[in-house]
Amino acid sequence: QVQLVESGGGLVQAGGSLRLSCAASGRTFSAYAMGWFRQVPGKEREFVAGISWNGGSTDYKDSVKGRFTISRDNAKNTVYLQMNSLKPEDTAIYYCAAFRGVVVTTLPSEYDYWGQGTQVTVSS
Repeated sequence: QVQLVESGGGLVQAGGSLRLSCAASGRTFSAYAMGWFRQVPGKEREFVAGISWNGGSTDYKDSVKGRFTISRDNAKNTVYLQMNSLKPEDTAIYYCAAFRGVVVTTLPSEYDYWGQGTQVTVSS
């Protein structure tokens, strides 16, 4: 069992930055690949970024490449999403998720555990 708690969301102007954190409970955090997803009302949850169990492999949604960076600290059981050059279209609820596997997957259905989400709002 893994519990995930996101933090770091908020309101920021376009061009600004935020860093999201996701703290995981349990002793087997390093056994999970981790992902960040986002969702706006009326739309499906979409993959934003993912990282393998040891941080050696990452993947990003095309529209965030070069602006967002995912990282993890297995000693702290935490995964991060650094978001720079934010745009109004990045506004969403952001969720972190854990997948019991070593590689990154972009499919929400593959993930075993989810956090409660944190709101990110980017004003123009």
